[in-house]
Order: sequence, then structure tokens, then C-alpha cells
Amino acid sequence: MQVYGRRSSINVQKVLWCLAELGFEEGREFSRIDAGLEYGVIDTPQYRALNPNGLVPTLVDGECVLWESNTIVRYLAAKYDAQTLLPSDPAARADVERWMDWQLGTLWATLRVAFLGLTRVPEAQRDYDAIKRSYRDATRLLGIADAALEKHHYLAQDRFTAADIGVGLAAHRWVQLAERFPEKLEAPPPLPSLNRWLQAIKARPAFSVAVTP
Repeated sequence: MQVYGRRSSINVQKVLWCLAELGFEEGREFSRIDAGLEYGVIDTPQYRALNPNGLVPTLVDGECVLWESNTIVRYLAAKYDAQTLLPSDPAARADVERWMDWQLGTLWATLRVAFLGLTRVPEAQRDYDAIKRSYRDATRLLGIADAALEKHHYLAQDRFTAADIGVGLAAHRWVQLAERFPEKLEAPPPLPSLNRWLQAIKARPAFSVAVTP
């Protein structure tokens, strides 16, 4: 098994976290090939044959080649897990998958503007109005997760599932931005249930495997 992608990518981290939860160890059960940004690779013909989008991650598992991070997580959980990360019951599975889709299509699509603006764009070129609006909107969205977490220990099924991986990584970046750029962003309101949950999932060994300090 091979995973293409740099460790700093949130989408690659989803796959690495999932693999760690499933007991796969990098360098033993699978290999990871640095790709993207300073590592290049993604524009080569060989890589585009695997992933025509030229993005990361890409998973190669035998004859199976997949791109799109949530699809890869779904595949790994369905193939290698005993219904823990992704339940087989249709209603329970949909409960998990809606949070996965919400993270990708709503939460990260919103927070991404602030994240990239503060971590990739040079100071002189930053659009602080867009950055602040992005962060404020992401905070509002995370209030939805906070309300759900008032009723459950985790986002879905009251146990750790694939739902917690993507949203957890986005929430982790949301916290990091406030810590790194306090003079640039409005201080977020307290979200006690979200913060409790975030500390709990970050304490899982698989989180530290996937996310470098």
C-alpha cells in the first residue's frame, strides 16, 4: 500500500489518521511518498496517471487507486475495519458521512480562506477582510458541532468514528490560527463541548501519528 502526499496537508492527515486507527504503521504496512508543494511529484505524468487532478492524497492499494480524501477514508474503513469507524447500518453510516461531507464542503471550504491567507500568502498580499470573515464564519459553523457535542461525546454514534477525523483536523487548525495570529483574528467565543471533544480526540495515539507537532 502507498500513500502519496505531504504530511502537512489536512487531507493527507485524514488518511494517515485513519490508517493509524486501523493499526497500519508507516514504513511497515504502507509507504508514504512526499508529494505536493515543495516536493513536486504531482505534475509528473506518472502521478497524473494515478490522479488526474494533480492533488494529494492518492492511495494505491494493490490494483485499487483512489483519490479524494474522504473517499479514501471510507474505503479503508470499509475494507479493513470491523464497522467501528464506518458503521454498516445505513442510518448510522449516514450519520457519520454527513459530518465528513460537512467538513469538506462547508467547514473547510470556509476556514480554508483564513488558513491559506495566514500561512501561505505573504503579508503584503493578504486580504485581511476576507481572512477575518472566513475565520468568523468558521467559528459560527463550529458552533453547530459544539451544539451536537453537548449531547454526545463524539460527533456521531457517541463513539469515535470517521466523522471525528476530518472535523477534528479542521477544528485543530482553527485553534492553531487563533494561537498563532491573535493580533490578526477576533478571539473566538468559548465552545466548551467542542474544546472538550477536541482534547479527547487529540489524546488518541493515532492523532499524534498523523499530525506532526
